[in-house]
Amino acid sequence: MTNSPEHTEQLARQAVKRLQSAGHTAFWAGGCVRDILMNKTPKDYDIATSALPEDVQTLFPESIAVGKAFGVIRAPIENCFFEIATFRKDHSYQDGRRPEEVSFTDPETDSARRDFTINAIFYDPTTDVFHDYQNGHTDIKKRTIRCVGNPDERFTEDFLRMLRAIRFAGTLGFSIEPETARAIKQNAQLISRISMERVQEELTRILTESLKPGDSLVMLDQLGLLDEILPDVSRMKGQAQPPEFHPEGDVFEHTVLMLNMMKNPDVILAYAVLLHDIGKPSTARNADDRIRFDGHAEEGSELAKTILRKLRLSNEHIDGITYCIHNHMRFKDVQKMKTSTLRKMIGAPTFPVELELHKFDCMASHGSIDNYEFLKNIQKQFENDQPLPPRWITGDDMLKLGMPESPELGTWLKTAYDAQLEDQFKNREELLAWLTAQVEKRNQE
Repeated sequence: MTNSPEHTEQLARQAVKRLQSAGHTAFWAGGCVRDILMNKTPKDYDIATSALPEDVQTLFPESIAVGKAFGVIRAPIENCFFEIATFRKDHSYQDGRRPEEVSFTDPETDSARRDFTINAIFYDPTTDVFHDYQNGHTDIKKRTIRCVGNPDERFTEDFLRMLRAIRFAGTLGFSIEPETARAIKQNAQLISRISMERVQEELTRILTESLKPGDSLVMLDQLGLLDEILPDVSRMKGQAQPPEFHPEGDVFEHTVLMLNMMKNPDVILAYAVLLHDIGKPSTARNADDRIRFDGHAEEGSELAKTILRKLRLSNEHIDGITYCIHNHMRFKDVQKMKTSTLRKMIGAPTFPVELELHKFDCMASHGSIDNYEFLKNIQKQFENDQPLPPRWITGDDMLKLGMPESPELGTWLKTAYDAQLEDQFKNREELLAWLTAQVEKRNQE
């Protein structure tokens, strides 16, 4: 059962009170405090405390030590878990990910080791007092992402913070202050040392949570990170397109416009939009006095598969994304398609994503959404009827008619199903009778 936001907050208050009642300092920390100051409802609550990890485990007997060496304990209250971390100072970093050693300390010192000022504020829900040692509240008012202390040090401690800066800017609608932006650009090559799983997690959140994902993509490019993590996307910059179809500009500009049209997309739509034209640079050629991209959808789906595998997306997501990319050009012909083809298209599990991809593709180029509207009307016709109803004719039926198991059997099954979808026959009996006659004719030839 999922807790309501109000109940989660109540449980988070209980966790703080339990620590404080045992004589420890305890505050809410990080994103939840930032959300409170921005008049947003926090999704979860992290707690920072003076209590040592073993003290936390004593107070929360069912807790789990997820990072005891770093002072982090995952503690339950009812069915809700809270990460409770001891105030700490991080010492030398060797792997660009985590400190080699930590020492436990006080709130002000703890705030100084955090990534950005907006995430370094503590809040005591018992006394309703904020503890802001890094001037984060001012940066929230300025809508600014600023590193705590020296930005070069923050980014060389944890390379992933560079992507996190862009994620926070994108999801909050903030800008990145100049020194922080400079440090990202200067250290961008370090992101290649981070595992692709962690890079993908941040990239996926940037694409699916940003207010304007296209602007976030531009920020990745301007700060030097795009070349490092998605060089094939970077190559779309400067790839010209025929102006009569794409007055908006090059392939990269087209993609940025499409990304900015998305509102809370799922993973498949976000990556399908990002990569739908990834095959254009490698297939571009001049013919008949204009630029053509023959086979770019097929080429793009293969290139996207390589990119997505490198990013360690799930096979399910990769299959869905590459299917959408491979088939996105067929939408230009939908008004000429047979009913059976349309029904198969609309009945596909990826169709809602494909339809959105097509709409964005049109709106970010020539502007005509005639085919989109046509498909919406066709889709409406099938509201009370399955686009892909159960097959009337099965393989067993064909075997009983004397058709041997062979590739030809599959061809006959497709013919039968297309005839059914085209409403050429009223029922199974009529279709079976026609098939019987066709098979007998075939056997006599």
